[in-house]
Amino acid sequence: MTSTIEQLLDKLDSSRERLLIALDELPDEALLEPNTVGHWSVADFLVQQTAWESELVTGLMQISQGKKPVRLLAALDDMEEYGRLRYEENKGRDLDRIFDDLPQVRMQIEEWLEEFSEKQLSQKGQYAWLKNRSLADLITQLTVDHELRYLPLVQLLARQWQAPAADMMISLTPKNGEDESTDSAG
Repeated sequence: MTSTIEQLLDKLDSSRERLLIALDELPDEALLEPNTVGHWSVADFLVQQTAWESELVTGLMQISQGKKPVRLLAALDDMEEYGRLRYEENKGRDLDRIFDDLPQVRMQIEEWLEEFSEKQLSQKGQYAWLKNRSLADLITQLTVDHELRYLPLVQLLARQWQAPAADMMISLTPKNGEDESTDSAG
């Protein structure tokens, strides 16, 4: 039987790999295109993902110190407002910075997982403020589930961005086999 931490690490790796494969197909202009992931651009979604994961890292640190993760819990109570505020803070963020932050924060989460015992991660009710959810469930919600929620939209954009529109094709062969160089107009 695999441990909770191993299961979490497998899920984290799998969802991130799928996202990175989809992102690899997209040029920078596609990443910045508005309204491609709901009302956000792909870049906005990546910033949101990083913001939530960063908030989770801070929360995990506080939990490991025996503290209640007040800011994380407040964000969870009003996820839409938290997302709106992070969007406003990070509007126009540089793509290089986004792609630097994305793996760094995920790596920090993976490192923090090592700080918790199997019981701390998996037992529901271990932390009263989680309202009978396990810490592993919370981690999954803010990482894997959030990423997979938007992955189909990123994948769809990648497929559509690459597919040339049929009506935009220009034929390089003459119609009906006629050779235009023998046209007698002149």
